[in-house]
Amino acid sequence: MAAKTKAPAGTPVGPVPFADVETDPGLVSPVPEQLPEEHAALPSASAFNGPTNIRCYQGFWLSDYLSAAAVALQRRFEPCRDDIIVASFPKSGTTWLNALAFATMARRAYPAADAGHPLLRLNPHQCIPFLENLFRSRAEAAKLEALPSPRLMNTHMPLGMIMPGAGGCKVVYVCREPKDMVVSLWHFLRHLRPDLALADVLDSVCSGAVPYGPVWDHILGYWRASIARPDAVLFLRYEELLRDPAGNVRELARFVGLPFSDAEEEAGVVQDIVKLCSFGHLKPLEANSTGQLDPLVPVPREALFRKGVAGDWANHMTPEMARRLDEIVADKFHATGLTFR
Repeated sequence: MAAKTKAPAGTPVGPVPFADVETDPGLVSPVPEQLPEEHAALPSASAFNGPTNIRCYQGFWLSDYLSAAAVALQRRFEPCRDDIIVASFPKSGTTWLNALAFATMARRAYPAADAGHPLLRLNPHQCIPFLENLFRSRAEAAKLEALPSPRLMNTHMPLGMIMPGAGGCKVVYVCREPKDMVVSLWHFLRHLRPDLALADVLDSVCSGAVPYGPVWDHILGYWRASIARPDAVLFLRYEELLRDPAGNVRELARFVGLPFSDAEEEAGVVQDIVKLCSFGHLKPLEANSTGQLDPLVPVPREALFRKGVAGDWANHMTPEMARRLDEIVADKFHATGLTFR
C-alpha cells in the first residue's frame, strides 16, 4: 500500500481536534465492513473467562468488531506521507501519549499555555481519531479525509495491520511493563464486569488469547520495526516517560519533524506541554471526569485516569502471579534486546 501525498499549499495545518471536524453528511455511509467468508472458520476463544468471544485473525486475537476494522484498514486505509499514528497495546499509556503527541504537534496553532487549549475542553481521545472506530464501518471515515495534514491518529492494532510499505507514514509506539499493563487492564474491564477476577485477566494474557494479543507479538512487531526503520517507528516506554517526560517530548518532536527551536526552549514550551498533559492536570478536568468513553464501550472517561504510576502491580498480584508472567516475558523477549527492568 503506497502512501499518498496530501494538503496542497495554503490549506490549514494539522493536527486539529477531531471532535471539531465537520463532514458533509452525504459522504457518510453507515454500511458495516463485510468480513471474509472464511472468517467464521478461524480459531475462536473466550477471553477473560467470560462472554468476550475472539478469533485469531492473521496471528492476532480480535473480536468480530475489531476484525472488521482490521479488514477495512487493509482494504481502504490510504496513509499520507506525513501521517503520524500513535500505537499501543491497550492500557499501556495511550491516553497520555495521545495528549503529548497532540500538544506537541499542534503547539503552533494551540500553544500549551493558552487558556483555550483543546485539551482543556476535550478528552485526548476526542482530539485524535481512533482508527478502529473509524473503520468499523464507513460512517466516520469521511472525517479522516477531512483532516488537514499532518494527520494524527491512534490505534491498538498490530503493526502489520496498519503499517504501509516503504515511504509510508510514521508510527509512535508506547509499551508498558506487562504486570502493570495487566493490572491496569483488569481495573478498566471491571467497569464492564465488576466481578471480573484478576486471575482471569492474567490467564487470558498469558495464553495470548486476549483482544489484540498475544501481547508479546504485538510489542515485538513494533520493537523490531523500530530497530529496522528508526525513521519510521519510534518506540517509547511508559516508565521512561514517567522518569523524563520532557526528554521524551523532545524526542517525539524530533521524530515527527517538528523539533523545538532554541526560542521555544527558552520560552519553556516543552515544560508547558508536560504540565498541560500531566496526570494531575488532566484528571480533574470535566472532559476527563464525566461522560462515557465511547457509545459502544460503556466505560466512564474517568477510567482512563486511575493512578498513572509504575509498579502498582505489586499491590494486586500475588508473587506466584508475578512470577508466572515474568517467566513468559523472559522467554518471549529473550535475545531481542528489549527488557522491562
